[in-house]
Amino acid sequence: MLNRLKIIITILLIAFAINSVTSQNNTKTLIHAHNDYLQNIPFWNAFSNGATSIEIDVHLKNNKLYVAHTQNEIDTSRTLETLYLKPLQTAMQMKLSNINTLQLMIDVKSNAHKTLNKIIKTLKLYPAIINHKNISIIISGNRPNPKLYNNYPNFIWFDHQDLNQKLSTESLNKVAMVSLDFKKYSDWNGKGRLTHEDYTNVAAIISKAKKLNKPFRFWGTPDSKTAWKAFIDLGVNVINTDLPFQCVSYTKTLANRIYNATTITSKVYKPHFKYDGKQQPVKNIILMIGDGNGLTQISSAALANGGQLSLTQLKNIGLLKTQSADDFTTDSAAAATALATGTKTNNRAIGTDPYGKTIKNITEILNEKGYSTGIITTDWVTGATPASFYAHQKDRSQTSLIANNLITSKLNVFIAGGGSIFRRKSVNKTFKMVHNINAIATEKSDRVGLFLSGQNLPSVMQGRDNILANATKNSLAFFEKKEKPFFLMVEAAKIDSFGHANDTNGIITETIDFDKAITEALKFADKNPDTLVLITADHETSGFSIPHGNLKTHSVEGDFTTHDHTGTMVPIFAYGPQSNMFNGVYENNDVFHKILKCILKN
Repeated sequence: MLNRLKIIITILLIAFAINSVTSQNNTKTLIHAHNDYLQNIPFWNAFSNGATSIEIDVHLKNNKLYVAHTQNEIDTSRTLETLYLKPLQTAMQMKLSNINTLQLMIDVKSNAHKTLNKIIKTLKLYPAIINHKNISIIISGNRPNPKLYNNYPNFIWFDHQDLNQKLSTESLNKVAMVSLDFKKYSDWNGKGRLTHEDYTNVAAIISKAKKLNKPFRFWGTPDSKTAWKAFIDLGVNVINTDLPFQCVSYTKTLANRIYNATTITSKVYKPHFKYDGKQQPVKNIILMIGDGNGLTQISSAALANGGQLSLTQLKNIGLLKTQSADDFTTDSAAAATALATGTKTNNRAIGTDPYGKTIKNITEILNEKGYSTGIITTDWVTGATPASFYAHQKDRSQTSLIANNLITSKLNVFIAGGGSIFRRKSVNKTFKMVHNINAIATEKSDRVGLFLSGQNLPSVMQGRDNILANATKNSLAFFEKKEKPFFLMVEAAKIDSFGHANDTNGIITETIDFDKAITEALKFADKNPDTLVLITADHETSGFSIPHGNLKTHSVEGDFTTHDHTGTMVPIFAYGPQSNMFNGVYENNDVFHKILKCILKN
């Protein structure tokens, strides 16, 4: 039985403790496992899930220390030693986790003096625990008079629970933290927000408690993500929870999920709408794809950008269903192929149908109609989304073959990363290769290419600057000088990358950057009344949500359900003549057919 228990303990710690405890200890907030003794595996449940403070209710009965909430609930097999001290000693001996911070808060339920004396006597049997520099033993509940605190050993600390009780400097030095009953200040249930009156009361008592220069804790608190976030924002140092795994997971990822206002902003452009929705010929198509850019991604960027984007000025909006031919949740290859060819296909397929047969894409069809065509992306040029507009391969991983397809394509412009793939390929025989974005606008050649990098492009946060907007602006200038109708696909690829990484900052900055490119497309459309601009996504990534934020400070908290794509619908915005054709709810492959219908009306 003992060996079996050791195996269970080992599995628990390997699975949770090394990562969770280390991660949690890197934050200033301690997670307090309230009522831990009520869990199926006391101590291990809290410790392995990363809690850094553990509550233990203790009763002295028949000279033994039992762990129970009330005396009537005492089980003689559940003692302070069996449930906590021995397991902690085992964890230390097995060296399964580094203990950087750990509080054992012993809540004394019986006589203060007798119980505390027994606790001290018992603790002395575990010198490794009481002498550990990162382990604190804090006495809460029934405590001796503060005047007597200094009579107790240096490994014993106390929880102060009465701000009206004045403590001497000596007594205060023995106080480890301050704890108060939350219900005395608010009846909030952790849903919605604190009322203004309650917020003022709660903030005032925290401020008063902080004057003692000790960590602060509320007990009797609501136990939810909303509550945890509110208490962290209010400056509560020790968060009470009966859900240690969920609370630790939430708090340790919070820094990556908070966007705070940066210098990256999009100046909102308000279109004039003179030609929007007009039933007149469409000559030029600008299709803009935010990879992984769902409605929440757009919402978060708008809120962080002062409440609006150039994108959110548009009036004609639809929703696309993104399921692929063989899966509920699409990948970028199948989704982009649907947009580019009008055919639903299998995940990973580039420009081929579910049976591997080549399908003509929109750039090939329009080239035959005398159109110029081009693609811009912040991804590799062989990435799944851009590749779907010029290549035909059964699998997106066939990078070299996709690169060959670019060389034999009919594209007139490409701007992308991934130039290293073409070191041994004669791309310059097909395209006039230039070395900066501004050269695109003035280039007289019929076909021009630009590699923005040999590998991946940096993100906006890494200093990519306004490359996407400038590439869009210069490509449109290139097409305008050709005096031919054109089709241009523009992809903001890294919204998806940061979605996979569950990084709120990255999602928002890349979406704001995408909006700058959208602005250039809208400006062009306003000057060229025969231009239709479409803005959509291939799919949503990460199950992104934005539960909290602050409009005044442009702060947004993101949360995630997955590191992968989701099956949710994505919005499509349209601006220009016949833009109302794109309203409604429909399959993503219908976008292709609607585009051709707009053009064939000419």
